[in-house]
Amino acid sequence: MSNALNVTVPDSVPFIDYEREFDFPVADVFRAHKDPDLIVQWLGPRGMEMTIDHYDFHTGGSYRYTHTDNDGSYTFTGMFHTVRENEFAVQTFEFDGFADVVSIEFLTFTDLGGGRCKLRGHAVYPSMEARDGMASSGMETGMSQGYDQLDEVLARVSAP
Repeated sequence: MSNALNVTVPDSVPFIDYEREFDFPVADVFRAHKDPDLIVQWLGPRGMEMTIDHYDFHTGGSYRYTHTDNDGSYTFTGMFHTVRENEFAVQTFEFDGFADVVSIEFLTFTDLGGGRCKLRGHAVYPSMEARDGMASSGMETGMSQGYDQLDEVLARVSAP
């Protein structure tokens, strides 16, 4: 389980794209994005404790959660606009520390065969400044650590 996260910040457009392969089936990776009991075990950087106010991963649902460490608390909110089981999700993402900067994220779950899958994300920001702020925030490190933790969680919950 040494799949790397690939993040791309294209020139001249307010987007961030990312992809990562997992050595688990699409249904497992999708379930780990859907189930709040699993989300708290992997989402975010190592060393953060996550508490969920609510998390309803379905079309029309919403979420609010907080990550906490020794430096403080960081709360995130959003809505799930479209969720198609084991295929696709569209959500908004807002960090309460930067109110009024909302991104729209598209997640695509692709079956690679052989019990493997790929997750692709496309995040759209309201401005280049907002995109650049996110890109320089440590996002890539946090996502990479989170997905490594997702591998660990899936290894535990998917084991026979």
